[in-house]
Amino acid sequence: MSDTATPQDERPQETLPAEQEMRERRAAAYRRADRVLARMGLRASLRERLARLQEAAPEVYDLDEPADIYGNGIVEALERRVAALLGTEAAAFFPTGTMAQQVALRCWAARTGNPTVALHALGHPEVHERHAFREVAGLRTVHVTGEPRLPTAQEIRDVEEPFGALMLELPLRDAGFVLPTWEELTEVVEAARERDAVVHFDGARLWECTVRFGRPLHEIAELADSVYVSFYKSLDGFGGAALAGPKPLVEEAKTWRHRYGGMVFQQFPTALAALVGLERELPRLPDYVRHARVVAAALREGFAGAGVPWARVHPEEPHTHQFQVWLPYEPDVLAEAAVRQAEETGTYLFVGPWEAKGPGLSMNEVTVTAEGLEWTARDVRAAVADFVARLP
Repeated sequence: MSDTATPQDERPQETLPAEQEMRERRAAAYRRADRVLARMGLRASLRERLARLQEAAPEVYDLDEPADIYGNGIVEALERRVAALLGTEAAAFFPTGTMAQQVALRCWAARTGNPTVALHALGHPEVHERHAFREVAGLRTVHVTGEPRLPTAQEIRDVEEPFGALMLELPLRDAGFVLPTWEELTEVVEAARERDAVVHFDGARLWECTVRFGRPLHEIAELADSVYVSFYKSLDGFGGAALAGPKPLVEEAKTWRHRYGGMVFQQFPTALAALVGLERELPRLPDYVRHARVVAAALREGFAGAGVPWARVHPEEPHTHQFQVWLPYEPDVLAEAAVRQAEETGTYLFVGPWEAKGPGLSMNEVTVTAEGLEWTARDVRAAVADFVARLP
């Protein structure tokens, strides 16, 4: 699983002793594991993260240049790079995606005269941001659908009240990192235009959508009026985000960024890490997506071969390099089997936490990155068999 922005990470919780013990075991097992499907920077030590940045930074920026102050220098260079990649007039760096999207949607609301945002019930602002649109930005939300897929064009046409903006999360993480087809996406955008609404892409993970859509990034971004992208969810950066779109919108967004407290004095470590991600990880994402399909198929075959009575990989063919695995056991049972496998064999198949989805049913998110490319389908099936052997 990717621990990038998991529900557990995004909402503060009280941790029970048993939960804390398991968390510590998982962390220790991950550090010692010889084989994982993804090795995420967020799990590394400070020393490891700084060493990697020091090694890679000279490739992406002249380190003899002055450090940034309130968004100039390297931050402006990053903004130009993002705008070029997405084919937009401009881009603005933000410390968080939550801030970037609030600003984007409130700017659009001022332009359209309508503060209502149409979006999916599973959209990130609705599930993980404590109703920030309503509580902070003064926006209303209306749900187009709650189905575990992107909305259809007809559903956009059938929304019973006017809305100023349509927000589409690409991919829709909480539904299984799912995407529509290119044709479906263009039809949805056209349906929003028919209603005189602007279109905003919640593209935290837009970087890995090119394989599914068969289109370059700039052509995908061109469909929307504005796009938000993250620098850590797929690019393995320290944090940060960007809002890209027309220059007037971006300039206004920078004003609101200041008002929101987003004009951080210096952000060069985050900006450097973002540039490294764009240089090193972005070109590899298509390989991760394609190999995720190999891993997903092998997981299905492995669970079927091991005789698990009910197991699901969703989507069956992943749309990105992340997908879900559902198994008919309680989370603590699966977590124990996963960590024992790592402790005893050095292979950590399911790294992240298991989430309860009903009585005796749990879900895990799987991510495939560079380390996962080394796994063959046979390796995956063997690891599944060993994992299942540790279940009751």
